Amino acid sequence: MPFTSFLDYLNLEKNYSKHTLIAYHKDLLGFREFALSEFDFSEINNVSYAIIRSWIVKLVGDGVSNRTINRKISSLRTYYKFLLKIGDIKVSPLLKHKVLKTTKKLQVPFSEKEIEDVLEMLKAENSFLGLRNKLIVELFYSTGMRRGELVNLKLNNISDSQKTIKVLGKRNKERIIPVLDCTLSLYSVYKSLRNELTLINNKEMLILSKTGNKVSESFVYRLINDYFSTVSKKEKKSPHVLRHSFATHLLNNGADLNSVKELLGHASLSSTQIYTHSSLAELKKV
Repeated sequence: MPFTSFLDYLNLEKNYSKHTLIAYHKDLLGFREFALSEFDFSEINNVSYAIIRSWIVKLVGDGVSNRTINRKISSLRTYYKFLLKIGDIKVSPLLKHKVLKTTKKLQVPFSEKEIEDVLEMLKAENSFLGLRNKLIVELFYSTGMRRGELVNLKLNNISDSQKTIKVLGKRNKERIIPVLDCTLSLYSVYKSLRNELTLINNKEMLILSKTGNKVSESFVYRLINDYFSTVSKKEKKSPHVLRHSFATHLLNNGADLNSVKELLGHASLSSTQIYTHSSLAELKKV
């Protein structure tokens, strides 16, 4: 595989997720393909900034957004930093590059009414699949966890006595989140039905399919999208919007920004501050 040592570095030393590794690899391959077809460069380690700039111009011409282009260039920047680290190059070709201007995209969270409507829809469910789906919605909304964090939850991550859930976040960073009594009650009923499955292939995993396998991230995305499509006309209906709703509703109800930051597992307050826009909108409305 091309760029193996770089990807190993991101995986083993930086603890980057599988999805991030795939994205970085795809970006590097895309740039190398461009450099080869346009400039006959098969080796991108020693390209000039002029070639990178030509790639940017082409991406803009192809209608790629500035945000996506910045992400692709960020992949390149990280690659050249790695080459500097191991001594393969002396200067990064991106040394003087400035990121393209972007407009901040404000995601609209679900309203409390929309979330109540979905939970009401699931209220009468008592089958394994129905309770599992309800638990997925409740875990997202009551903890603010990420989609990848939810699908990787294990049974021993939830403590009934402590009323907490242990989540393994980005770069293998653990955090402890309090769990509501109603969610713990739902978890208890779900777990008893889960144990009655004929075959369980992933015994330690919390969220399972009816065939006893760990559910996929794409399945969870579709599930949230399907449920919220029945109650909301918002453009985006995803697990991340539920996470966004969790943070926004906490802030709207007086939660401290730093506390929300810790619950979400953000490295810095700047990542959490995007949710204050919705809170300000709520204040204006009041």
